[in-house]
Amino acid sequence: MLRPTSRSQIVLRHPFRFLWRVLSTFRANQGFLLAGAVAFNTLLSLVPMVAVILVALSQFIDQGALLQITRNLMELFSPNEADALTQQIAVFLDKRNVIGAVGILVLLTFSSFAFTALENAMSVIFFHRVAVHRRMFLVSAIIPYLYILLLAVGLFVVSVVSSVLVALPDRPLDIVGIHWSLGGATTLFLYLIGVAGEVLLLTSLYLVMPVGRIALRHALIGGVTATLLWEITRHIMAWYFSTLSYVNVVYGSFTTVIVILLSLEAGAIILLLGAQVIAVYERIGTTHEDGGRARLRPG
Repeated sequence: MLRPTSRSQIVLRHPFRFLWRVLSTFRANQGFLLAGAVAFNTLLSLVPMVAVILVALSQFIDQGALLQITRNLMELFSPNEADALTQQIAVFLDKRNVIGAVGILVLLTFSSFAFTALENAMSVIFFHRVAVHRRMFLVSAIIPYLYILLLAVGLFVVSVVSSVLVALPDRPLDIVGIHWSLGGATTLFLYLIGVAGEVLLLTSLYLVMPVGRIALRHALIGGVTATLLWEITRHIMAWYFSTLSYVNVVYGSFTTVIVILLSLEAGAIILLLGAQVIAVYERIGTTHEDGGRARLRPG
């Protein structure tokens, strides 16, 4: 088995060969088809999942503040439709009393669809692991709800931090005799928190979703790669939909759904590409299940 330094040296020595290997393997694994399935199931799961989380957090945090934080986080994933998604979630929160326990259970079921689709897609990309390991059904069933709980905790922390920051601009800080005002830095700080949260969330997905044990450094490589690709992609998409796109003319009343689905499709492709980077990286210099050999090898 190669040392991590050996793998990194090979990649640094032949970066374009490694990139070609990632893209060709992603295409061979039908990555775009898998991303479509993940995006569609995420579309079904997104609003129910966020609604369930906000219903729980609204018992402790003001609903208006929660919706504002949710809107800011939605901009990281679908910048053009953050307002529409937040409005839909707000409607659900206003009517949460008529949903009942059965309705909450139904929403939780729908919330798990995206994680199930993602786990199946990961099993295709990490086929060399599936051939050796198997995951118990109970573990697969529990993982989505653990992530929903994790997202709730993360949203709670972000809400608390943002509420503190909002209160600080009118109270300049005196640090080492210098007066600092956080008014202009609050937005930047919240953006950096969101990006850091993306890296942590994606890294945790790469650690947990594939079968078997993945090294933390490998998962972090995938998490950073996917975050950088997504930050570039979402800014390009925001510019495109606001300046050049005729999607509202073509699709009319379906525009919101189409734009959200396209954003989720792009996000799913990037998420699976990050997984493919990890899969190719950890197979450098190893024998594959089909008897082949990684194209990148020492020397």
